[in-house]
Amino acid sequence: MGGNGCQEVANTRPLFLAIYATVIIGVVFSSFYVFSAISSAKSAADSNTSWLSSPFPSIANVDSQPREQALNFSPPATVGKVGVPAPVPQSTLMPPIWEVPPRTEKMPPLKAFQLSKELVQQRVKDNVIIVTFGNYAFMDFILTWVKHLTDLGLSNLLVGAMDTKLLEALYWKGVPVFDMGSHMSTVDVGWGSPTFHKMGREKVILIDSVLPYGYELLMCDTDMVWLKNPLPYLARYPGADVLTSSDQVIPTVVDDRLDIWQQVTGAYNIGIFHWRPTDSAKKLAKEWKDMLLADDKIWDQNGFNDLVRRQLGPSVDEDSGLVYAFDGNLKLGILPASIFCSGHTYFVQAMYQQFRLEPYAVHTTFQYAGTEGKRHRLREAMVFYDPPEYYDSPGGFLSFKPSLPKNLLLVGEHNVESHFSLVNYQMKQIRTALAVALLLNRTLVMPPLWCRLDRLWFAHPGVLQGSMTRQPFLCPLDHVFEVNVMLKELPLEEFGPGINIREYSFLDNPSVPKEVKESWLDVQLCQEGTGDCHASNDTITPGILRFPKRSNDATFKAVFSTFKDVKVIQFSSMQDAFLGFNDKTMEQKFRNRVKRYVGIWCCVSNHTPGHIYYDMYWDEKPGWKPIPPQTPEDDHPPL
Repeated sequence: MGGNGCQEVANTRPLFLAIYATVIIGVVFSSFYVFSAISSAKSAADSNTSWLSSPFPSIANVDSQPREQALNFSPPATVGKVGVPAPVPQSTLMPPIWEVPPRTEKMPPLKAFQLSKELVQQRVKDNVIIVTFGNYAFMDFILTWVKHLTDLGLSNLLVGAMDTKLLEALYWKGVPVFDMGSHMSTVDVGWGSPTFHKMGREKVILIDSVLPYGYELLMCDTDMVWLKNPLPYLARYPGADVLTSSDQVIPTVVDDRLDIWQQVTGAYNIGIFHWRPTDSAKKLAKEWKDMLLADDKIWDQNGFNDLVRRQLGPSVDEDSGLVYAFDGNLKLGILPASIFCSGHTYFVQAMYQQFRLEPYAVHTTFQYAGTEGKRHRLREAMVFYDPPEYYDSPGGFLSFKPSLPKNLLLVGEHNVESHFSLVNYQMKQIRTALAVALLLNRTLVMPPLWCRLDRLWFAHPGVLQGSMTRQPFLCPLDHVFEVNVMLKELPLEEFGPGINIREYSFLDNPSVPKEVKESWLDVQLCQEGTGDCHASNDTITPGILRFPKRSNDATFKAVFSTFKDVKVIQFSSMQDAFLGFNDKTMEQKFRNRVKRYVGIWCCVSNHTPGHIYYDMYWDEKPGWKPIPPQTPEDDHPPL
């Protein structure tokens, strides 16, 4: 429903069952672009960049900057441009990561990339190897994953290529890669599809193959990024056979200890887990592999949970936090969800911020809008690796300062009505901004979006009870907007030209070039006929333009054509900025497009179905109320 690909649970069930059955981990991704070829190791060194670890300003309330400044973070230094990462030394036997093979040489035969103990041994350090895998469809996620690790000084990594196109691309970028022999499609196969499940089986086969080599294996999905070196943390638990992340949303500890296993109700999440090559771990890997190969309907994560929970308890000792699991001999630890973050504990709760902890990782679970939603969340957090052209759009950028009355944000109960009042007020401004961006052929920098209620795929009382979700909170764009639809190419005849967008944090990203940030025009809306308020391209002072409210499309085009070379145009507000399109055909196409941009909120507990559709044109419908569809015929996006 609403195109989010999530299951809505109509009847209230225990939280852990809902999360266990339906949380989206999305191992599979769609292609977006391929980075430009690396010319030399020297140019790579000149273009090195770092990444920020904090995703957004403090969200406790609108006046919380001092709390944000108190965070005990030591983020790496940043530079103003994204380029090719600098080579990371590994050993005298292997070239540094990111060092591009000479183009004068032929690529080695496919046989040279076969997985073997010798191949893994070349990358191992301190007996640990860090591994991810995928197909060409998520090349950009893989490069981001590698980039974060090398920025942290880690080079003991390998990427499994499920198709030769990815293998060749990574080889020519200097990324250590091996052939998984999967002969898989190079496109996004979609969460839950048979090919998706095949990818899950490939992961289990890979674990079962690597453990006999005798090395510790840190296995990762590619829709996660590392923000801090995890190896010292993992080394704190030398007795653990397996350390796994989880979908736990309620904190069990307030520091960096392992989560208390007796209190963890969320599913163990196999997007981040660490294996030691012990007999118990090898036995689990083999039984898990055999289970999945015998029944192709079992989801790999469900199979892992079923096996590990077959026997759970007692604790290994009083202090470590480890528990006997699986066959009664395997020692299991559950990584704390506050710092080995899910998409909920990081993007919604910001649990690590509230505990003043440094996050090790974020995994883009608990999200909507498919692969595009994952990518957008990482961009909002400024931890995604984009090519330079992403930060300098040819037509320039449009941004605006959102207007938000205090009463909509902070006054009254947090309920469905107050949530929709808050979101709708912002949505109307965004609708105007989308129209102006279309008129001026500019890329819209979306504003930060405030919500009062969380979005899930089952009934809940507004926020998950026991979680640390603050109300209101800065919510990810995919909580309200169908990011995948916004980025999709739609037929021109029906929907008109596309409107490019950027994440709300875009202009704060150190990767935005100086020449973009310094080419700026502030537009101050004014009431025509008062003072010096009239439609003109004359700036009152350099970089500042007064512009009448309720201007039509012809006025916009006439005035702002003068500023087509300005990189960033920022409006003081979008309220009453645009009167509307004179061209009714253009108006209709725009409406057709943007009304598909919004999704659903989910879910109320006293009605089936429990979701409520957002409506981009709610203000044109007298008496509009946020209620679920009353009949099956009503269960569709607004017309």
